[in-house]
Amino acid sequence: MHHRDSLAHGIGQIIAKLARMLRDVGLAEELAQDALVTALEQWPKSGVPSNPGAWLMVTAKNRALDQLRRFKLLQRKHQMVAQEAELFVTESSMPDEVTDDDIGDDLLRLIFMACHPVLSTEARVALTLRLLGGLTTAEIARAFLSTEPTIGQRIVRAKRALIEARVPLKCRGRKS
Repeated sequence: MHHRDSLAHGIGQIIAKLARMLRDVGLAEELAQDALVTALEQWPKSGVPSNPGAWLMVTAKNRALDQLRRFKLLQRKHQMVAQEAELFVTESSMPDEVTDDDIGDDLLRLIFMACHPVLSTEARVALTLRLLGGLTTAEIARAFLSTEPTIGQRIVRAKRALIEARVPLKCRGRKS
């Protein structure tokens, strides 16, 4: 019974430390319980470590760090989406003020983006055919003598690579 009491006390300490790290008591409790479940799964196979409380703390803390990394990655993705959305907002939003020059400039930007060196040759061709040629994924797959899912994934990865590389949709030195 003494071992169980000290383990319960140890879980409380883990929750307190994680709550301070994460600023979320609910998540801290969940991660501490998760560490305990992991211990109950692993210890019968590997044996109880010499310092069970420290083992639980390290396990829970590592999971908390993983959560923080995921949260930061999600924040960065949201920030990138917000930045991309800003790029699509034009200075003049009146449709009758859009000129042929604006449309030509937009197409030129799209060509440069689809042919960006961050993409493989195959991805450039597939993305260009899709965005500028208006071909469907099935049509592009036939042209590549490939399958539709393969080409679909190639296009998705190309778009993701452009976002991750933060390829601008604006031309330098030109008003957009």
